[in-house]
Amino acid sequence: MNTRAYAIVTGAYWGQTVTDGALHMLVLLHFYTLGFTPFQIALLFVLYELMGVVTNLLGGWIAARFGLNTTLYAGLTLQIAALAALSMLDPAWPAIWSVTYAVVIQGVAGVAKDLTKMSSKSAIKLIVPEDATGTLFKWVAVLTGSKNAMKGAGFFLGGFLLATLGFVSGLLLLAGCLAAILLLTLVLLPGGMGRAKSKAPLKSILAKEPAINLLSLARFFLFGARDIWFVVGVPLFLYEVAGWTFIEVSSFLALWVVGYGIVQAAAPKIIQSSTDGLRSEVRAARVWVFLLAMLPAALALGLSQIVPFDQLTGESVAAAAEVSGLIGPGLAIIIGLGLFGAVFAVNSSLHSYLILAYSSAEKVAMDVGFYYMANAAGRLAGCLLSGLAYQIYGVLGCLLASFAFLLLSWLISLALPTSMQRIAPLHAAQ
Repeated sequence: MNTRAYAIVTGAYWGQTVTDGALHMLVLLHFYTLGFTPFQIALLFVLYELMGVVTNLLGGWIAARFGLNTTLYAGLTLQIAALAALSMLDPAWPAIWSVTYAVVIQGVAGVAKDLTKMSSKSAIKLIVPEDATGTLFKWVAVLTGSKNAMKGAGFFLGGFLLATLGFVSGLLLLAGCLAAILLLTLVLLPGGMGRAKSKAPLKSILAKEPAINLLSLARFFLFGARDIWFVVGVPLFLYEVAGWTFIEVSSFLALWVVGYGIVQAAAPKIIQSSTDGLRSEVRAARVWVFLLAMLPAALALGLSQIVPFDQLTGESVAAAAEVSGLIGPGLAIIIGLGLFGAVFAVNSSLHSYLILAYSSAEKVAMDVGFYYMANAAGRLAGCLLSGLAYQIYGVLGCLLASFAFLLLSWLISLALPTSMQRIAPLHAAQ
């Protein structure tokens, strides 16, 4: 394995991920203090997630034609530009101008994030030896898990920078650090990775075999379920209802994502690898997503004992907790989110491995791009539902919507193929 190339790709991905997490927290908390409602804040991230859908759909095709180096450098450059541009936002602007400007810049950040992610994860298929199935699962899990640990660090950094340096200075510091990482990557990374030998037509980005389509659809609902209560609902619940400070909210979310990343990296030790690289892994994906679905359902049922379902606002939950002898909703959310993160991490790591196992080396960038397009679409749906469900029904509404998405992901996973023999003929026919 080319460990040098792996280290460079991973380092670039880490740098982008830290700044992306910090940017998310800076925007979320800064605009909430300006008086924006939960749903309005969710709208700030709509173009961010929507551009992720478009970027992943086209990014894999672009990488196949021009190489993964090109898309990786483009992702880092766009992230630097987004950070610098958002620092120019003027509080004196009319609200509609501020929102429009922030939405557009978030869209640029969405392109940056998904170009970098698609490039980094596709590169692992080329760096890790083709015949080392167990090794592939291991190194994919390490990259994915470490990435989420960096995302957690970014969440903490965003809250910390907002509380200390402020919105503008924090963004400029992030842009400067990422520019240094881009320079190192340009100098050290080998060229020509991921460029296809033959030029695939644009229409091929949608021509996927059933295994890729099914896994992508399951991924849509899996990540939509996470973001339904994680993106807007939980941070605002902790800040608004539980009374936490910026640093406390960002620190908790940071610890959650770091822990989530550690479990992701350890997934190959939790899941027994099969000799064909699919049978045990697909079965495990079915079991673990079902277990995951039970967690928000159980947490919603427990919280409903505090307040009736026709009074599901954050304020009514908090008020009921003060007079009840039951566990407080804040602590219940913390415990529930911890369990959810651990189980979700195993699911995410399994999916990240399966997309590479199902893909051919020649078309890995396009397959991974299509797959992460579904991932971004799920995040978009989850982001909107997070703000809407929390504003109307409180955190319990977020939990119930998350349960519904996970149930659909489990049903789809039942149709995933468990044998490479059912996939190889399809690769040969393409």
